[in-house]
Amino acid sequence: MNSLNLLASVDFTTVGIVLAVVAVIAIVFAILIVTVSKLCAVKEDEKVKEITSLLSGANCGGCGFKGCADFAQALANGKTDISECSATSPENKREIAKILGIDAGDTEEKIAVICCCGGDGATDKFNYVGNLSCSAQVSTMGGKKACSFACLGGGDCAIACEEKGISIMDGVACGDKKSCVSCKRCIKVCPKGIIHLIPKKAKVYVACSSNEKGKDVLSVCKTGCIACGICAKNCPENAITMENNLPVIDYKKCVGCMLCAEKCPRKTIKTL
Repeated sequence: MNSLNLLASVDFTTVGIVLAVVAVIAIVFAILIVTVSKLCAVKEDEKVKEITSLLSGANCGGCGFKGCADFAQALANGKTDISECSATSPENKREIAKILGIDAGDTEEKIAVICCCGGDGATDKFNYVGNLSCSAQVSTMGGKKACSFACLGGGDCAIACEEKGISIMDGVACGDKKSCVSCKRCIKVCPKGIIHLIPKKAKVYVACSSNEKGKDVLSVCKTGCIACGICAKNCPENAITMENNLPVIDYKKCVGCMLCAEKCPRKTIKTL
């Protein structure tokens, strides 16, 4: 009976008005939220969107940016160059250049090579005990190797390679051409700076970075370049020149005849 009396005392007209007011307020706020979100929304640049779709999508960070989207934004703003991306195909680079209205420049695909073949054949100047990473080794007198250009074999590059394209064999880092996506991670972590990019189509490369004279190389390494110049003398295309006691290959001239690798007395020129 009390419940019936309570219901009888309720003014449903007032309740209806209150509910209507609440509903109107809710609708107004909903409209305001939608309006504000549209006004404050960051409009996606169609150019950036198109560039992003053409990039490799590796998000490797090799270009120096957090990912492909950031790199695309920087390209659109003229703050970087398409050549900084090594993972994107030449065809897509040319398409991006068209969108940006610029010259595509060098779009040749590249791979990373470790320019050292010393490893266990390179003399140690002291017995190193401690963290075996390259970054740790180099902090102690530049590393244990008597050759200041030698790979330390700690595997920092192998750890950095997400494609698992680098391994340590006989104390030196070795790369797999098929696995490399040119992300440059290995280049960035190598404390010796002996990992470089060369054209993917290359058939040979110089697996040494020493600028020392031949007799000095002989005293610290069994396989290092001794600057004899035999490779340059025998190259039928004149694609090799000697600079700072090291052969430099002009890959635009090189036809991949392998004669330099065959004639090298130290087998420092490696085939790919």
